[in-house]
Amino acid sequence: MGIIARQSIKGALANYLGVAIGFVITFFVVTRYLTEEEVGLTRVMVDAAMIFASLAQLGTNSSIVKFFPWFRDESDGRNGVPNHGIFGLSLLLPMIGFLIVALLFLIFREPLIEVYAEKSPLVADYFYLLPMLIFFTLYLAVFETNASVLMRITVPKMVREVGVRLFNLAAYLLYGYHVIGLDMFVWMFCGSYGLAMLLNLFYLMKLNNFRWSVLKVDWRFLTRERRREIGRYTLFMTATVLAGNVPYINSLFLGAKAGLALTGVYTIAFYIANVVEVPYRSLGAISRPVVAAAVKENNWGEVNRLVRQVSLHQLLVSSAIFLIIWINLDTLYAFIPNGASYAGGAGVVLMMGMAKAFNSSFSIASDVLNFSRYYSRSLFFIAVMTASAIVLNSTLIGVWSITGAAAATLFSYLLYYLLMLGYLYWRTKVSIFSVGQLKVLVLIGVGFALNLLWTNAVTPLFDASKYMLLLDAVLKTVAMTALLAVAVYAWRISPTVNEMIKKLIVKNNLKS
Repeated sequence: MGIIARQSIKGALANYLGVAIGFVITFFVVTRYLTEEEVGLTRVMVDAAMIFASLAQLGTNSSIVKFFPWFRDESDGRNGVPNHGIFGLSLLLPMIGFLIVALLFLIFREPLIEVYAEKSPLVADYFYLLPMLIFFTLYLAVFETNASVLMRITVPKMVREVGVRLFNLAAYLLYGYHVIGLDMFVWMFCGSYGLAMLLNLFYLMKLNNFRWSVLKVDWRFLTRERRREIGRYTLFMTATVLAGNVPYINSLFLGAKAGLALTGVYTIAFYIANVVEVPYRSLGAISRPVVAAAVKENNWGEVNRLVRQVSLHQLLVSSAIFLIIWINLDTLYAFIPNGASYAGGAGVVLMMGMAKAFNSSFSIASDVLNFSRYYSRSLFFIAVMTASAIVLNSTLIGVWSITGAAAATLFSYLLYYLLMLGYLYWRTKVSIFSVGQLKVLVLIGVGFALNLLWTNAVTPLFDASKYMLLLDAVLKTVAMTALLAVAVYAWRISPTVNEMIKKLIVKNNLKS
């Protein structure tokens, strides 16, 4: 097995391990030891740091991957160490971006604090920690990318997905058992990202291919043409990061307009809905190189076939997970500590679940556009999505509170994909839509209807205790899953899925 396959498998395992640990910590530690307001504070600070850190990167994380081969010196005796200084460049550019962001923080410090002073005074109290958290988040990502181009992603993935969560867990428990106060808790929470950043740095220093000498940028190697190409691509990628930041905008608006307590309720609901998108992270990584190769060859017939297949399976998997989450949502809230305080986030789970399912299914079209010669046009669609998210957040939070924030994400995604898919079809005749997708939506709609019927007809037969509620949820999940699996097979929604089921049946028959 090659190094790419090994590292990909290990990286995926790190992702899923992180999700499992995060699930336990979020639902059985955070909800027990932190108030809704304190949960909201951590969410606002992390989301603000993610937004500003991604802007401060100045597109470096994408640039280092794209231009890494340019800097590789094959005459070097260490398997092509890029001794022209791409690592140094990858550290220098984000530092420039960070200094710009820090300067803006100093200039607009008072107006920004004023925004949160009334509804979320805790954010105003700890505003001074944000530049530090931004710096940690920024270079945590930079060091991850440096490791990834050296084909070493497992340790950085473990540090981010597992390490940060365990560091945070220590802070939660120390605060929950009154060993430390709120001030020290917030410092420890922010410091966990700094510790993770240092761990990634030390890991890079241990790699054979990483030496301090490679940090020196060879400016003579960076000709005017190369600088122009790097600058153009970096500027483009700096703009495109806005698309990935749309979900983070919600918590910032909620903290300012609705307060930290409701932001905390939104945070727990958002984490639940985020599970819908977990398969997309792995399936998307597998499909992108294949689609990119077909686009490069201008084989648009093959591109059309691939994107329809990928989109269908992404929608099928993500929608099935969304349905299972929804039919068990009341049970989940019943079992988590202080669940009644967070149950008001059900509308957020509904809206964000749909947004995540649509994004999982439609995002392959964004990849096609970015791989094509029309990639620069995506800036327009990203600008529309970001602007619509800001406007809708400002409007809908006042009408629907935290559900309005989730609805803003859903509607801005739909507007983005409506425009982008139309443009993609106009230019390339590539369409992700198929009859199979319509069948999936019909089945999911039937699943929601059956859940409503079960809730009204069967659930009242059980008493109101938590464990009877759990038994009801298990029976409902098993029945619903079996029914939908049979429907997917009988309706021939996906030939690939049908073939997998047939092989499984034959394999079981041979064993028996």
